[in-house]
This record gives sequence, C-alpha cells and structure tokens, in this order.
Amino acid sequence: MSDEYGNGSNVELSAQGAPRWVPIAVIALAAVSVLGLGVAWSATTYARSTEQGLEAQNQQNKAIQQSIGTMNQRLSQAEEINAQLQGELKLVTDRLKMTQGELANARQQARQIRTEYSQKIDTVQSQIATKANAEDVTTLGGDINGVKTDLENTKNGLQMARGEFGTLIARNSGEIDQLRRLGQREYYEFTVNGKGQRSRVGNLLVELRGTDTKRNQFTVALYVDDMRLEKKNRSVDEPIYFYTRGVRVPMELVVNRVGKNQVAGYLSVPKTQPAGAAGASSGN
Repeated sequence: MSDEYGNGSNVELSAQGAPRWVPIAVIALAAVSVLGLGVAWSATTYARSTEQGLEAQNQQNKAIQQSIGTMNQRLSQAEEINAQLQGELKLVTDRLKMTQGELANARQQARQIRTEYSQKIDTVQSQIATKANAEDVTTLGGDINGVKTDLENTKNGLQMARGEFGTLIARNSGEIDQLRRLGQREYYEFTVNGKGQRSRVGNLLVELRGTDTKRNQFTVALYVDDMRLEKKNRSVDEPIYFYTRGVRVPMELVVNRVGKNQVAGYLSVPKTQPAGAAGASSGN
C-alpha cells in the first residue's frame, strides 16, 4: 500500500513539474506549419498564375507580330497597285499627247497638200495660156486631169477613218499607197496563210491563231521584243496598237481581209522609229 502511495506521488510530481510553455510551443509550431503551408500554396498559385500570364502574353505577342506581317503585306500590295495605276495614268497621258500631235500633223499635211496642188493647177493653167498649138494644149490638159485625179485621191484619203491615236486607217492597197505618199509613217503589207503559221514583218512576227469568216474576225499572236502579245477576236480594219522598247509612238497592225485560215493587212511604223525596228517586210 505504501508503494501505491509512492507511485501516485511521483505522477503528481511529474504533472506538476512539466513547463507551461510546452503546449504553447506546440500550438505555435502548428500555427507556423499551417502558415508555411498557406504561404507555399499562395506562392505556387502565384507562380502558376504568372506562368499562365506570360504564356498569354507570348500568344498576344505572336498575334501582334502576325498582324504586323499581314499589314506589311497589304501595304506592299497597295504600293504595287499604286505604282501600276501611276504607270497606266502616265501611259494614258502620253497617248493623249501623241493623239493631239498626230492630229496637228495630219491637218498641217492636208493644208500643205492642198497648197501644193493648187500651185500645180495654177502653173498648168498658166502654161495653157502661153501655149499656142493644139498638141501642147492637149498635153497640158492631160496634166491637169492627172493633177485633179491626184488631188481627188488625196482628198478621199484624208476622209479615211482614224484610229484612237489619230492615224488614218487604210482599207486596201490603194489607200495604203495614198498613206505612203503622205510621208508620215512607213507601211509594210503582209499575208499569213494557215493556222499556226507565222510571217515576219521587220523585227515583228505575226502568227495566225484562228479566223471567223462569218463575223470577219481573227485572232493573232505578235512576237516583239521577246514578248508574246495575243489579240483575240479582232475585227477587220480594227487597228491593233503596241509599243516597242525605247519608242513612245505606237506601232499599228491592221488586218484588211479575213479568209479561211488566212489574213492579210499591213504594219504601220512611225518614221521616228529607230532604224532596225522596222526592217524590210517579207511581204507574205
């Protein structure tokens, strides 16, 4: 019984001897642990949020770069279109200037022809007045008729149709000869026989691609300055204008006759054309 008492006394002493700060320390340690876990979780969450934000920012940057690339492409296309429009505007302006010059030259040439033939008629009439014998009168009368015929032909020639650049359009060999006498351009006649066949006119190749005799239409391909220009479904006596390198005045191709797999016409070259650009025609 004394042992029991002794054991009980020891337990009581032990309970009384434990410090009071131990439970407080345990609680504080638990609180610190919980706080540490909270801080770690918050840091992890912030890190994840920051990573997601950086990824979204990178995607936005990529989208912005793509938008900038698209805008640059559109800007380049706009600049190309603007350059093309400026070139076309310059070409139209040059054509208008050339048309006015051609019209002025044609009018001046017509006045000059009328003056020359009027002087010839006056000269013939003066010779008639001074000649006494019938033979001279007959000869001079023939000269007068010839002068009148030339004058009439010239007047008819000046009444020919004109193209968009003011050039006269010949419809046959006779009218081509009349235009030659004006002396403003060189004229080369040609004929192409057979579909797919070519004819050389100076430094120009004319290839027949097809004909429509019912509609009087044709399709040709022109080879000039290492270029191929195809003109589809063109009509008889319709001028085809094109330019060569270094020349601001257009060349002119006209087809006067369309047959089955055959076309015939002429090439008109300005006399300002450099030598070699309008060499001798092959004819057929």
